This record gives sequence, C-alpha cells and structure tokens, in this order.
Amino acid sequence: MNEKQIENKLTAAVKKAGGIAPKFVSPGFAGMPDRLILLPDGHIGFAELKAPGKKPRPLQLSRHRLLRELGYRVYVIDDPKQIGGMIDELQST
Repeated sequence: MNEKQIENKLTAAVKKAGGIAPKFVSPGFAGMPDRLILLPDGHIGFAELKAPGKKPRPLQLSRHRLLRELGYRVYVIDDPKQIGGMIDELQST
C-alpha cells in the first residue's frame, strides 16, 4: 500500500464520520502536515500521511512539534489501521 492509498482511506473515513479532510497547502511554510482533519462539533487535527514504514523528515517533525505546542493534535499515519483510532481520539476531545 502506498501513501496515496492511505490518504484516500483517510479522507473516506473522515467523510463517513461526518467531517472533511482537505489537503493542507502552506506556501512559504514548508513541512506542514498533509491533511487538515475537521470533524463535527469543532474537533480538529492534522494528519501526516506516509507510506508504510516511512518516517517524517526533520522539518516535518519540527512543524508537528510546533502545532502540538499550540495545542493541536498531529498524527503520523502509515497504516490504514491507525485511521479509526485517530478519528475516535479526535471525537473524544
């Protein structure tokens, strides 16, 4: 399974949960996560999608740390099995 297939499964699962997962593009501020996860009732998070076994680059890790320090949840997803747990966690916060 490649990154794009995982990304497609993520967007479908978020839609099924009543939310949206738009592609997050940040010109001039590289390293931001791939997708914004917006769920009903104001639940928000960020998702970095990777091919199985791949890890975020140092700049991506730095951006993840910044977002977490601001109080946001950031998920690195390299397996479709992680998606349900991410959605459940976001919905419960």
